[in-house]
Amino acid sequence: MIKLCDIDQSAREKLPPDFPDKSGVGVHYVDAFIKPMNTTLGDGTRVACKRKGLKVTLTVGTKKGEGLLRRLDVSRDPIVMLDAALREAATSAGVELQIKENEIHVGV
Repeated sequence: MIKLCDIDQSAREKLPPDFPDKSGVGVHYVDAFIKPMNTTLGDGTRVACKRKGLKVTLTVGTKKGEGLLRRLDVSRDPIVMLDAALREAATSAGVELQIKENEIHVGV
């Protein structure tokens, strides 16, 4: 596993109800959380993560996977929804993703 990035602790400030969000899935939190994931690993592999609507796309090198922010099936909590969407995207891309307390690791 390779360290991808540190988790932006200020992203939690964008969680509802403290931060106005009409989406129901915490899009401001999701965008702030995945922003540091857009980077290049030490071996030159490009990693990108983006959100468009309810779809989260994770690209690691040439591998690409998608996950959905599912409010009804998973949870109403944006943290749990994002975790499930990132795991789904990583699985469909064929990579391993570990989200720890302060950092995110990826296995290619």
